[in-house]
Amino acid sequence: MKRREFIALVGGAAVAWPLGAQAQQPAMPVIGYLSPTSFGLLSERLRGLHQGLKEVGYIVGENVAIEYRWSEGQYDQLPAMAAELVRKQVSVIVAGANAATFAAKAATTTIPIVFLLAEDPVQLGLVASLSRPGGNATGINFVSGELTAKRLELLHELVPAAARVAVLVNPADATATATVLRDLEPAVRTTGLKIQVLKASTSQEIHAAFAAMVRERSEALFLGSDPFFTSRRVQLATFAARHGIPLASQAREIAEAGGLMSYGANIVDGLRQQGVYVGRILKGAKPADLPVMQSSKFELVINAETARILGLTVPPTLLARVDEVIE
Repeated sequence: MKRREFIALVGGAAVAWPLGAQAQQPAMPVIGYLSPTSFGLLSERLRGLHQGLKEVGYIVGENVAIEYRWSEGQYDQLPAMAAELVRKQVSVIVAGANAATFAAKAATTTIPIVFLLAEDPVQLGLVASLSRPGGNATGINFVSGELTAKRLELLHELVPAAARVAVLVNPADATATATVLRDLEPAVRTTGLKIQVLKASTSQEIHAAFAAMVRERSEALFLGSDPFFTSRRVQLATFAARHGIPLASQAREIAEAGGLMSYGANIVDGLRQQGVYVGRILKGAKPADLPVMQSSKFELVINAETARILGLTVPPTLLARVDEVIE
């Protein structure tokens, strides 16, 4: 990546503009971006946020700046990071995932918050309703229940011989864990699969979880939707390959790293929608009046090379529905 492109991506207008030029410019609004993951994970996805902002007239580094805060999977750091963004008096906080949204909500009742969530924000108590959020938060929601159940069904279709499936969840986000396990129930009943629930919130615990899978002879692995697992995608894909375990997740990055398949919301498009809402708020719209948008773009990705290594044949009916095949 060229230096100029990198500067534009991280959004530091103070870095991109000479001091003399800054003195001649009116103060530009600053967006606070709060994430439980890392820049390395989101660097490509952030083009969606930039595109959304551009659609409503904001160019990062020209007339808007972004202050990034990454917790690198350490969810307990998010409250302090949110408080820091509030002290900096950012104009809007963009929150990725549950933990960041809750941290932002706890830190401020006045600064607008635009979230991207898998769970229902009404049930989480973040908004009064989808059509009239009220308060200082609104954003983008994708229907996790349908996606979670569908992902297990797709895994069963791709690996029909697997009868025992390990489900790995992150106990650091108890709400998301409970939601994943609840949403899996319909698909478990339909497929007749036996589920082994394992927990991991650190790299060491991922290692221990795989040891348990081998010990219990799990025949496939289903990852709960959690940014931590996406940040540990290389470790997960490597362990899965080492033990010959088909791996299904919600994040295409995990399939790209060597996982068997992914099915989930198109996060780049979700970030684009976030960018549009942030731009509208910067122009004067109130989050209380902006309905929570339902994400409608989903993608199925299959890693054909991993399938071949595992000795699996992708059914033609599944290939007809796939959005991308990784060779």
